[in-house]
Amino acid sequence: MPKKKSPRKRKSRFTAATADKYELYEMSVQSPEPDVAFLARVYKKERGKQALHFREDFSGTGALTAQWIKRSRRHTAEAFDIDPEPLAWGRERHFAPMGKAGARAVLHQADVRDPSRKRPDVRCAQNFSYWIFMTRAEMLHYLRGCHEDLARDGILVLDMFGGPEAMQEMEEETEQDGGFSYVWDQDEFWPVTHEASLAIHFRFKDGSEMRNAFTYRWRLWTMPEMTDLLYEAGFARVDPYWEGTDKDGESGNGVYTKTRRGENDLAWVSYLVALK
Repeated sequence: MPKKKSPRKRKSRFTAATADKYELYEMSVQSPEPDVAFLARVYKKERGKQALHFREDFSGTGALTAQWIKRSRRHTAEAFDIDPEPLAWGRERHFAPMGKAGARAVLHQADVRDPSRKRPDVRCAQNFSYWIFMTRAEMLHYLRGCHEDLARDGILVLDMFGGPEAMQEMEEETEQDGGFSYVWDQDEFWPVTHEASLAIHFRFKDGSEMRNAFTYRWRLWTMPEMTDLLYEAGFARVDPYWEGTDKDGESGNGVYTKTRRGENDLAWVSYLVALK
């Protein structure tokens, strides 16, 4: 369920033996251009100026960071991830081809609770990975650090997913152009703690499968819980942004706007924007 984009057209074909899991992940899950456009638009609307310095937490390959610094020569960024493997992949695939421009992004192999070198105008945690903080004390500590780290008029943007289907033990398979399918596996869910065991698999036209390409152990936080925690962490205002629908009223259109109620969908992906 937690993916926010439509499949991209790709001519290449993959098998479990030859595919690169980070390439498949970026093709299936991430949408750097609209995501960065959303972050920049929200900041400018709220602050009346352009955001220049960006921080991406749980950055993985740094796809959003790479997209951010492409906006202009004035745009700079920092990416934080504790895993050296996706960072190395991103340096080679995203930043090295940029030449000198790639130096405007600093990739930190570090805990996301560590401070930035420069206070960011926009800080984000995407693809729900901040849900690795499974206790209230851990999450509050992280959010307080985000608040302290931001520039004076900075914003924090967190994505979320939910709805009744988020708590079901189920698999959702989505065919991608390129000869493979993305499989979101909600393997286990514990209602007492809201902890979940989740995974991403990739299946290929030749019948092969890359199982557990990515695995997660998260707490499924609710939007009211996260909103309350953001206020307790010191943020002045917290706005939910909900995705609109296409003309048929069935599919998401990728356009997120402020809401106070949302729609009671079986499954949804949304944003929380917290202003310092």
